[in-house]
Amino acid sequence: MELPLERFTVIDLTRARSGPTAVRQLADMGASVVKVEAREEIEGDSTAMGFDFLNLHRNKRAMTLDLKHPRGIEVLKRLVARADVLVENFRPDVKTRLGIDYETLSRINPRLVYGSISGFGQTGPYAGRPGYDQIAQGMGGLMSITGLPGQGPVRVGIPVADLTAGLYLAQGILVALLERETSGRGQWVHTSLLQAMVTMLDFQAARWLIDGEIPPQAGNDHPTGIPTGVFTTADGHINIAASGQTMYQRLCTAIGAPELIDDPRFRTMADRSRNRKEMNAELDRRLVRQPSAEWIEILNEAGVPSGPILNVKEVFENEHVRHLGLAQPVRHPTRGEIRVQGLPATLSRTPGAIRRPAPTHGEHTEEILRELGYAPEEIAALRKDAVV
Repeated sequence: MELPLERFTVIDLTRARSGPTAVRQLADMGASVVKVEAREEIEGDSTAMGFDFLNLHRNKRAMTLDLKHPRGIEVLKRLVARADVLVENFRPDVKTRLGIDYETLSRINPRLVYGSISGFGQTGPYAGRPGYDQIAQGMGGLMSITGLPGQGPVRVGIPVADLTAGLYLAQGILVALLERETSGRGQWVHTSLLQAMVTMLDFQAARWLIDGEIPPQAGNDHPTGIPTGVFTTADGHINIAASGQTMYQRLCTAIGAPELIDDPRFRTMADRSRNRKEMNAELDRRLVRQPSAEWIEILNEAGVPSGPILNVKEVFENEHVRHLGLAQPVRHPTRGEIRVQGLPATLSRTPGAIRRPAPTHGEHTEEILRELGYAPEEIAALRKDAVV
């Protein structure tokens, strides 16, 4: 079966998480990805045996290459000549210093789509600063609206700036490839952790930009949708989303508390917003009488969105998560059969797929060099001179 991005070749120069996340979107949808690695092994859990590496770098081939060596740059340029996309997440000045910036490489291949992720953007006062997910979470406003009221700043439990920057870059690359079909020319696509984080503020940003309101921490309560949050049951907690007048009425009826509908403290959205703590306490007082599973069944049957709060183990044991195929098996040459995350989007005719495990360090170096036209003696010389 043909994969949707099968005709594209991608050079992956990325490290850490944001760049590999961008490339993974392309690899999972069929792009032929060449991961260019430093000759030295990377220490720690980022090695080809670590869980993070195995999940981030599936569906790629890997070669080693010293980009500080002039002949290493020659090899890269030969790759570029036949590639569609190159992705990097160096600090902005590094690619220019190495001579592999967009302007240089586009002269070799004018159709090249060149993707870049940095911490703060390619220009501007902070362009030279090192980027890190938690720094972007703080500077991008997310930590000021996460956590319980008055708790102080709280980071999100996933590297959300890295992940969203990777998703935005992948989207930009795909748009540039579409535009290339008309113009015949590639272009430079770039984003940053900070750009992604500020963009992800979404309606919280609009509260300030349009209404001049600085959003506070709201804990487990939705900032504006009331009642939406975490509620206590007989055996734990559940999420309920019942904002809007009709949904609130359904909720009160379903939990056997119709008197709360016309309670003057909660009659309108403005009333419920003003008296949110009291309303939550009244709801908890009713909900604590039955276990979570019973309430989830009752509420969903009544058309009120409700769901459990699962740990990661429980997530992948959940019957619907299993149905969606969000964990997929792949056989690794040294780890045996493992599971990695499945694809989040399904295409009806040409779906993506987990086709191969993450590569071991430099696993495909010779294979890729042969494809580039290097003879056996040339490959031997490159190895002897520590270029690959």
